[in-house]
Amino acid sequence: MKTVKEMKEKVGFSISGYLVASIFAALIVIFVSNLVQMGEPNFWMVLCIALTVILFAPGFFMVQPKQARVLTLFGSYVGTIKSTGLRWTIPLFIRRNISLRIRNFESGQLKVNDNHGNPIEIATVVVWTVDDTAQAVFEVDDYESYVSIQSEAALRNMATTYPYDIYEDGDIALRSHTQVISDALTKEVQNRLENAGMKVIEARISHLAYAPEIANAMLQRQQATAIIAAREKIVQGAVGMVDLALEQLAEKGIVELDEERKAAMVSNLLVVLCSDQNTQPIVNAGSLY
Repeated sequence: MKTVKEMKEKVGFSISGYLVASIFAALIVIFVSNLVQMGEPNFWMVLCIALTVILFAPGFFMVQPKQARVLTLFGSYVGTIKSTGLRWTIPLFIRRNISLRIRNFESGQLKVNDNHGNPIEIATVVVWTVDDTAQAVFEVDDYESYVSIQSEAALRNMATTYPYDIYEDGDIALRSHTQVISDALTKEVQNRLENAGMKVIEARISHLAYAPEIANAMLQRQQATAIIAAREKIVQGAVGMVDLALEQLAEKGIVELDEERKAAMVSNLLVVLCSDQNTQPIVNAGSLY
């Protein structure tokens, strides 16, 4: 089975338009001066002037900065012109303008399932430019539409590979690892657009949220996770403070406590330190026991 040869960009034929314009003007002056010297119209001289205008004039074209002209001749690709300014080429060449400037594509909000099956809403911004004009024009039907469709397809595929949030240590999540996700998305989009002559400069997530039907439940889960983490820190700090208090009391000999009184003291201190509300102390004015 024969494989279709991939189109590659090559430099097309063109020369400075200012040089050709000078030659063109000099020829017209010569023809007109000879015609004036003859004193009467000469068919061959008029024909030469007409042919010069017909052959030279249609070959002029202008190339703006960050623009290119793709040249074709009778359906065959003959090259690309990227040299800016006034240019001249063979008038039979059909010239198609194509922009080489950096562009942005922002996808709509897509509803997909993450790696754990949770429905999420996600969108992306892709920064891209045309790298190979021949591939962009001839390998795909409409390269701008191709960029939008393939970018959304890459985003869907990437979103199903990672979880929305971290559930286990070592997870790479969409919400927390923005740079890693951006690099992965850029690579995914580039792989899809490379055969169409596109270069992806950057791809980043512009919108990320849980789908409305589970947003409240997942918000409560996140709040519970945050509360548990905060409580763990509070308990660790409280245990350290109780240990320090008992150590200081024993070291300085302020008071001697048996195991039962130590347990009561530890219980009271933990209640005071770990409570999320202000405690009301009770002062014992009698004996220690």
